[in-house]
Amino acid sequence: MSGSVVTSGTPEPLGVTLDAGGVNVAVWSAHAEAIEFCLFGASGDQEIARIRLPERSGDVFHGRIAGVCAGARYGLRAHGPWDPTRGHRFNAAKLLVDPFATTIDRPFRLDPTMFGTDAPNPADSAAAMPKGIVGTPAITTPCRPPVGLDGQIIYELHVRGFTQLHPDIPTPLRGTFAGLAHPAAIEHLRRLGITAVELMPCAAWLDERHLPPLGLSNYWGYNPVAFLAPDPRLAPGGWAEIRAAVAALQEAGIAVLLDVVFNHTGEGDELGPTVSLRGLDNASYYRLLPHDLSRYVNDTGCGHTLALDRPPMLRLAMEALRCWTTRAGVDGFRFDLATTLGRRADGFDPAAPLFEAIDQDPILRDRILIAEPWDVGEGGYRLGEFPDGWGEWNDRFRDTARRFWRGDAGVVGELATRLAGSADIFGGRHRPVSCSVNFITAHDGFTLADLVSHERKHNEANGEHNRDGTDQNYSWNRGIEGATDDPTIGAARAGDVRALLATLLLARGTPMLTMGDECGRTQQGNNNAYSQDNAISWLDWASADHSLAAFTNRLITARRSCAALTGTRPLTGEPVDESGIPDVTWQTPDGRAMAVADWQASENRSLIAALYEAGSRALVVLHAGGETIRVTLPTARPEHRWNIIADSQRPEAHGPVEQEVEVVGRSVLLVVETAAAFG
Repeated sequence: MSGSVVTSGTPEPLGVTLDAGGVNVAVWSAHAEAIEFCLFGASGDQEIARIRLPERSGDVFHGRIAGVCAGARYGLRAHGPWDPTRGHRFNAAKLLVDPFATTIDRPFRLDPTMFGTDAPNPADSAAAMPKGIVGTPAITTPCRPPVGLDGQIIYELHVRGFTQLHPDIPTPLRGTFAGLAHPAAIEHLRRLGITAVELMPCAAWLDERHLPPLGLSNYWGYNPVAFLAPDPRLAPGGWAEIRAAVAALQEAGIAVLLDVVFNHTGEGDELGPTVSLRGLDNASYYRLLPHDLSRYVNDTGCGHTLALDRPPMLRLAMEALRCWTTRAGVDGFRFDLATTLGRRADGFDPAAPLFEAIDQDPILRDRILIAEPWDVGEGGYRLGEFPDGWGEWNDRFRDTARRFWRGDAGVVGELATRLAGSADIFGGRHRPVSCSVNFITAHDGFTLADLVSHERKHNEANGEHNRDGTDQNYSWNRGIEGATDDPTIGAARAGDVRALLATLLLARGTPMLTMGDECGRTQQGNNNAYSQDNAISWLDWASADHSLAAFTNRLITARRSCAALTGTRPLTGEPVDESGIPDVTWQTPDGRAMAVADWQASENRSLIAALYEAGSRALVVLHAGGETIRVTLPTARPEHRWNIIADSQRPEAHGPVEQEVEVVGRSVLLVVETAAAFG
């Protein structure tokens, strides 16, 4: 291409923008000396042109290049100093993915040409790198009205793992968004009663450098490179495939949330590959150690930390959120290691630039926003400190529920607070208790079946000699570690799983289930299966426990139909209407109100809550002791009676009960007051 086809172009918008006769290219870099736009042939393998952007406006290099059409493959090269002592790692031999690319032509695969630490590696990485694809103007999806957290039942899933083994989904569709859109996949969610799915990361990601030598790959996707581009492995049909899947879920009454990772990238620490931001402006996009600019601040535990308080990274994150909202139509986001997103140079700030930018953005401010409220840096645990309107993963609910059912002493009072919606955390700023996203398991950790079958992790398959993954699991195994054919132990474990599900689904707050927990999914004791893109992680539909799924549905149905289980106000123990019935009464098995001595009794293994909201009344009994107890019910209102709705040890039990009910050991019982004519 001759120089005559290249003109100055404009510094906005950032990225590569198609017009009637070519493309405008605009790339931000404060420290580069020059930026080159590289074109490749139709296969993406042969570089056919390398064009230096002719203009610079402030920190944006730009140019307009005539004759470039939709579908063209491209990458970037950045010229500048190689001086890690000043934070600069420029190397024009490295082809870089445009951070604003919305489509790439292949998945990322690590290659030796991407690396170079002690000196600039002269090997050209272009052959190994994905190329951006010049797109036509985006087909956007109008944002549907916000759905909010109130009343949601969230189901965390991996697009590939959820569909990869589903027998009713055609083989070519398995593991993709098209598979997720298949009626068989959606029907399972609908039948369970799920109202929102939380998709694990879908932006294009890269393996950690230690995985390929072990014959492993990153499965979870928490190692992104191109924030605006879907990973081709999940969406071979591109944005149209994603948009169709989101629309199909929403049509079935299921909102779609996307897990996003803005705290780090796949470039890793100073020994990692150069594939995008590191090569464009390492010192601007990442936080560097003030006393050693060749190394990174590592608040994430992933080797480095992105600087979300600086304009270039803030803008990139905002563009990514808007892109997934308008192109895919998602209803909201879950933010991985969200404390990092609120960090300034001196620590966490709940009014950090990203949070403020989202709050004023007309597209994003009404979406569902959920924080993972911690990172591994100093002062990184920030549960309860995120902006109004945000939900937060509540690990205190997780740990308390696990400890109670494990049999730990002295946790009944803490469990009551968690069951009531964790108002101690969320009520102080008048936030609804639905901001507490309650969970007992998540992608990171044991599955529910493994939680009751393993006292310790078994991560040998990860190739790190079982050193990875947390050791603080609060788990138990009923006397035998791992799988067993002993029917007594199997039945006991199944009862514990049902009790844990009931604890989650009968608590105030917003419950989140993890993919396959309703079917008995196991990871064989692996509590860090990020590198297991295989049967360890995939949902094994052939072995699904359909009776457990049916019990889960019963709990969800009860929750959704009983206002006493879903109120969003903090519970006070005071009457809330003219009935004079308190919103909660904590009682002993014989019907007395709990006294201080009852709360403090270390041997107490029972928690009984009588709940009332908007004319709805329920009694929830959580009994972790081994013995059978008899529980006195509150007096039913005139022309009402109590009915058993769910019993975790006797899952088929239902029907009316009188003034007293038997509760067997290690069980959860839900009894609901109904009008006598309809009981």
